[in-house]
Amino acid sequence: MDNFPLYAGAGLLVGVLVGLTGVGGGSLMTPLLVLLFGFHPATAVGTDLLYASATKTVGTVVHDRRQTVDWRIVGGLAKGSIPAAIVSLLVMARLGPLSPGASKIIGTMLAVALLATGISILFRPAILRWAERRSIGSDERDVRRPTLLLGVVLGVLVSVTSVGAGAIGTTALLILYPRLPVARVAGSDIAHAVPLTLVAGIGHWLIGSVDLGLMVALLAGSIPGIVIGSLVGTRAPDRVLRPVLAMTLVAVSVRMFSA
Repeated sequence: MDNFPLYAGAGLLVGVLVGLTGVGGGSLMTPLLVLLFGFHPATAVGTDLLYASATKTVGTVVHDRRQTVDWRIVGGLAKGSIPAAIVSLLVMARLGPLSPGASKIIGTMLAVALLATGISILFRPAILRWAERRSIGSDERDVRRPTLLLGVVLGVLVSVTSVGAGAIGTTALLILYPRLPVARVAGSDIAHAVPLTLVAGIGHWLIGSVDLGLMVALLAGSIPGIVIGSLVGTRAPDRVLRPVLAMTLVAVSVRMFSA
């Protein structure tokens, strides 16, 4: 692929940002592929999903070894997200993933997902303080159904836009499980993203909206980028990174709405 170095460079940039901020790569990679490189939204989404399934598998192994994955939460989310992803993919296949109509739907949903991600990042501290005051999720029996519903929402969002399994999912889980350590919530969210992105990515591949060469180039750049970003991130203040990233995603969302 002639543009392999360029795409690998984009993967490196996104990898560094993911390592710095912990935000899911889909929030950054998918709009970059659409707006900067001109890929069809369906191809950008499908390729990013398979790419994400590989990177998140590594993250899950690390979290599992540190015992920061709650597999009950992962299972509760997956019960809703996997069926929702399959249904969403069947609808996309029916519409034609590369058709102009599908492009418009995906672009609009991507813009909405990016806006929601930016808001969740910007206001996460306030949301968590509110959740702690309300003591939401203190009884696990009360949050099984909301967890399943959250899985359904994430299944649709991730399958159509590749966005949602990171900042949105983590923030929602922190609201539902405020007494659970943040590291355990983050680890559970990453672990749940592996089967979800894999199923959705394979679905996109079967309906013809995955560029495997592009995926390899992105992985080649993003893996070292995540390592670099993670090392630098320990020295970068959250009070600076969080609002900058949030406003960037909101700006990209506005651009997607007008595209």
